Amino acid sequence: MTKLSPAFVRQLYLTFGASLAFLIIGLVRGYSASALPSIQAHDPHLIQHSEQKSWIGAIPPLGAFLGSMCSGPLMQRAGRRRALQLAAPLWGAAWLVLGFAPNFPVVLIGRFMTGLCVGFVLAPVQVYVSECCDPEIRGRLGSLPTLSMSLGILISYVAGSWLYWRYLAFLSASFCGALFVILFPLPESPVWLASRGLDSEAEVTWLHLSEHAVRVERDDDEKSEKTEEPKSLFTREVFFSSAVMRPLVVGFALLFFQQFSGIDAVIFFTVEIFQSAGSTLDAMTATVVVGVVQLLSNGVSTMLVDRSGRRPLLLLSGATMCLSMLSMGAAFYFEFEHESLLGYLPIASLVVFMLGFSLGFGGLPFLLLGELFPTHYRSQLSAMASAVNLLSMFTVIKSYHSLEHLLTSAGTFWMYACFCAVAFVFVLTMVPETKGKSLAEIERAFRGKKKKENINLQDVQTKF
Repeated sequence: MTKLSPAFVRQLYLTFGASLAFLIIGLVRGYSASALPSIQAHDPHLIQHSEQKSWIGAIPPLGAFLGSMCSGPLMQRAGRRRALQLAAPLWGAAWLVLGFAPNFPVVLIGRFMTGLCVGFVLAPVQVYVSECCDPEIRGRLGSLPTLSMSLGILISYVAGSWLYWRYLAFLSASFCGALFVILFPLPESPVWLASRGLDSEAEVTWLHLSEHAVRVERDDDEKSEKTEEPKSLFTREVFFSSAVMRPLVVGFALLFFQQFSGIDAVIFFTVEIFQSAGSTLDAMTATVVVGVVQLLSNGVSTMLVDRSGRRPLLLLSGATMCLSMLSMGAAFYFEFEHESLLGYLPIASLVVFMLGFSLGFGGLPFLLLGELFPTHYRSQLSAMASAVNLLSMFTVIKSYHSLEHLLTSAGTFWMYACFCAVAFVFVLTMVPETKGKSLAEIERAFRGKKKKENINLQDVQTKF
């Protein structure tokens, strides 16, 4: 029987605690697919036309965009863990507003507030996990938040298939209370404490961080940087330096392509897509199947990311998504007979799409968010990247119905396929491999500096 090391157990426990925030993000993302049919069945007066439906789906990313603008300063000043804990009660209140909403405007306010809290936690979770894990297991643990998000989406799909939409909101609020409580015993990020000039020895000891992680990140800075206060990110010298601009371009592009693959149009309007495609399977059943596939394939990605690396999974993901979106477009264009085997093409296409998305672009852009950016500016850059992601999400969700009318459903999915193809080329030419490297080593590589000391990773890896 394999004995788990204290380091792995402690870092896994911290990751599970932080990942609960991503599970709630999944509840936000999956809510409209389940709630909209329930609202139309039980409270049809709340929604009069399709434009209102699109706003229920699209307004959380708009709120999240504003929240992400605040998350950078918040996690820089309050710390990663405290930023998450401060967001939890506000998130619970947002779900309660949604659950008790008497009319459509209040529904929108509740959805906007839940999205606002998504923006508060999106960057802090991934930065917190990346800074508190050893390089040798950071890929596996850093992928757990995305796995939790998939679980949250699935919970929303399954619970929403039989729960009244108000009760689904109340169920979601209970997870916010659990997040607030579970964060209490967890330590603050040692990297954040060190950047504030505070002692991080107790946190390093609690987490059992390896000598590799601690030594490289402590000795990596130049002497001049130890004695001088870091310059502002928004100076010309810093912002356009290779250490900032290169990872910023990679991070922004990956999060942009993640959304313009069409993922959130699929997640937010899954039931509607299956209904309009005339799928052979019941629309709600097909939606749950898609959710299960996303969860399982995210689990596979979590096991593979530290073995195969980030780039191979991203390339496989981009190619798979491109082919499946082409197939989905064909299902709409040719309108195959429901009685034939081709009547299963919509569900097969979206299952393959979810499989491909979850293997790479589902979680790895968020993992790289915590890996690529330099230590002194990680909070601000991560928040900016999250804002790009969320603004892209809003654009994709809000434009879905308009694109359907303009390009037809087939043309819309073929457009998403083109974005997936461009994403594949971008990863092939621009994205570096970060497997097994400490955060300081990654930062040094972007600066173009060579590593001054050699560390035998085999000695470190044996503890995991």
